[in-house]
Amino acid sequence: MQKGGFFVHKLRIIGPVILLLTILSFPLILHFNRTKKEYAVYVNEIETGNSIMVNGNMIFRWGLKRNKDGRPPEVGTKEVEMLYKYGGKYIGDTSEKKIYLTFDEGYEQGYTEKILNVLRDNDVKAVFFVTGPYLDKNPELIRRMVEEGHEVGNHTVNHYSLPTKSATIIEQEILELDRVFYEKYGKHMRMLRPPRGEYDEKTLKVAKNLNHTCILWSFAYQDWLVDKQKGADYAYKMIMDHVHNGAVLLLHAVSKDNADALDRVIKDLKQQGYTFGTPDELMNLSVGR
Repeated sequence: MQKGGFFVHKLRIIGPVILLLTILSFPLILHFNRTKKEYAVYVNEIETGNSIMVNGNMIFRWGLKRNKDGRPPEVGTKEVEMLYKYGGKYIGDTSEKKIYLTFDEGYEQGYTEKILNVLRDNDVKAVFFVTGPYLDKNPELIRRMVEEGHEVGNHTVNHYSLPTKSATIIEQEILELDRVFYEKYGKHMRMLRPPRGEYDEKTLKVAKNLNHTCILWSFAYQDWLVDKQKGADYAYKMIMDHVHNGAVLLLHAVSKDNADALDRVIKDLKQQGYTFGTPDELMNLSVGR
């Protein structure tokens, strides 16, 4: 065989191998390069639950109707029943004036440091649900969360809609983030917030088998649109008008309004007799209240 022919023969063998390795590495490439714009496409549809049947599989989309005057929200019966079946939680004891703060972290907009400062100054603990890119790009903030007694929760590597994925992919999305977190900070994640609030029985079953409790919410509002912020007073009013006993608040840390209103919210809620539950207390809530 001529020297040039031998080179072509090797190239024909090596080329497909390189292509295969590139395809297999694509999820990791996506992990490190998901942009703010891409994340924004996948943010939670928080207000309109609309569960649907797809190819014989019921996909639950968490939604709620907020109420005022201290009344808990209205939520779908079938969504709650499936959530409770696998030990998931969305609300605390409605006979107790206790509130749980949770933040979703898809990317950093520059407000998490302020949020952490407010929590520290008011002696309040929260849960921060982070994605793969957030965990990778914000080690100093993650370190503060851990050292200051907050919980870092699992929002999956790539923020996929989990019920549209196979059980194997769901497991990878949860385990890979937990693995990286454990390697860096020596702790395992134990709470999962499914992206978009979407889940099915398969999602909940996989999460439970991986020792992750699904945590949804009893209050949220459209706070993630960074170019449509309405001011701290608006955020304050939204929270204060709809707070209730046992509330699990979902706030997006990309919101300047939330960061600016948080100190006032915490102080005024404490004045009204509310206390703030810890992540451990959230984990230990009895379901079906």
